[in-house]
Amino acid sequence: MSTLLLKLIQQGATAEVADAVLADPALATLRDPQGVSPLMWAVYFSQPLVRDFLLSRLEAEGIALDIFEAAATCGEAHLGALLKAQPELAHSFSGDGWTPLHLAAAFGTPAAVSALLAAGASVETFSKNPQQNQPLHAGLALGKNTETIRLLLEHGAKANAAQAGGFTPLFSAAIANRIDLVEILLAFGADPHRRSDAGKTAADFARERGHAEMAAWLESLPVN
Repeated sequence: MSTLLLKLIQQGATAEVADAVLADPALATLRDPQGVSPLMWAVYFSQPLVRDFLLSRLEAEGIALDIFEAAATCGEAHLGALLKAQPELAHSFSGDGWTPLHLAAAFGTPAAVSALLAAGASVETFSKNPQQNQPLHAGLALGKNTETIRLLLEHGAKANAAQAGGFTPLFSAAIANRIDLVEILLAFGADPHRRSDAGKTAADFARERGHAEMAAWLESLPVN
């Protein structure tokens, strides 16, 4: 993938991306050295207009999405078809270290998450990248969808699982000042007083971001 195209995607320059792809349709299917497509970069950079343009172009060209693109952008039907044809895809890793379930939790829909769980995708698989996290961490850091989070926990995701740095799911919920997500995690056994490798609690992370009420409430909770 060219540096210029990646920069245009990052900037959300939809018209310029469209001009480039219409002039050279092959650009839509290029991959960076890790195998990440322009569509996935549009997802990563939170550029929905670019994402939707690229989705439309791929469809117009009859180019099928891979399992990672589908997990991040599609619903249950498309994922179901891919998984029915190749069930092993539920356990695969993208070039940048994510499973389809990580991507569905972070960027996709609860229906996509449900389809992957039904296909046997593991909630306990750690990503193969510096984050070293599980789908629950990805869902809380990015997607923050209550239905997705509940689905993952109901299918065995551990509320106190730690990713790199000893960072637990509760920390992300506290940082986002999302009491609804905190309450779901607590209901599934999250420890409000657990510390990161740097010695910080969820309350500390909340207070650092100006969420004083959240911090005070977390500190008031009983020790497990």
